[in-house]
Amino acid sequence: MYPEIKEDAPLAALTTLRAKANARWFVEISDEAQLADVLKLPESDGPVLVLGEGSNVLFTRDFDGLVVRPRILGITDDGQGRVTVGAGENWHSFVMWSLEAGYVGLENLALIPGSVGAAPIQNIGAYGVELDAFVESVRVFDRASGIMSDLPAAKCVFSYRDSLFKRSPDRYVVTAVAFRLGREPALCLEYAGVAEELQAMQVDAPTPREVAIAIMRIRRRKLPDPAQIGNAGSFFKNPVVIPWVAEALMAENPDIPAWLGPEGVKLSAAWLLERAGFKGRREGDAGFSDLHALVLVNHGQATGAELLAMANQAQAAVQSRFGVALEPEPRII
Repeated sequence: MYPEIKEDAPLAALTTLRAKANARWFVEISDEAQLADVLKLPESDGPVLVLGEGSNVLFTRDFDGLVVRPRILGITDDGQGRVTVGAGENWHSFVMWSLEAGYVGLENLALIPGSVGAAPIQNIGAYGVELDAFVESVRVFDRASGIMSDLPAAKCVFSYRDSLFKRSPDRYVVTAVAFRLGREPALCLEYAGVAEELQAMQVDAPTPREVAIAIMRIRRRKLPDPAQIGNAGSFFKNPVVIPWVAEALMAENPDIPAWLGPEGVKLSAAWLLERAGFKGRREGDAGFSDLHALVLVNHGQATGAELLAMANQAQAAVQSRFGVALEPEPRII
């Protein structure tokens, strides 16, 4: 049985930036069979966009095609560390489930908005932990072949905030993610602020759950709540530059936060934006948070085009002042 397909459907309430836009066609699916059937309908002949919880997308216009919202739920635990999760499950709820089940590893990724299905697309990460370290495989429907399959992590081409699915957004639809989780404490406490937060909590030997609580405390203090003000979390990636560029910037700006990684030197986008004067900047209802310079916010009625214009201003200012290009994290329609 086909699910109901709605015409001219409003999308603002389904995204955390809350910019007004309509989809020509919209459908929610609850299982894989429905997905395969829907993608055979005439409405799917044009552009197709998969929309999870809308925390990583900015609509600057109406979408002249089919928006598919997977609501595939369910968590299956084999008891040996392999946990398979439906794409429609809430990411934070799953993180908390994993801790209650006695698993370790995802605690630093607590309170990241979005669905489980969106997590591998963006290869989410926070406080020194990246999702791909725990992904065993991703179940996807390949629109090019019409085949449902499980792609092992090695074939997902994961990198910093990137993946095969993000590079080919019109080809793959994620329906479930299989994780490989452990039970032995191997906590990541090195990221700036985490140890200090645990100390403030008077915790000397933290459990994974206590680490998650510390992460949530930090995030709630530093990042605006999308339920209170429209935002998509961090709007830009932390830029990665070659060492000699980082050295030149650090010589002129000794306090710039920088981390050496396998791909180069990662710089703090928030620091760059704040120094460029964008923390708390506002034009009409489009602006940047006064809590965190990396967060683009909608104070009420900003259009997607106005929000994008503000983001473009910030990119140009950082490029002009520091010679560093900022790349947006959300998908911009």
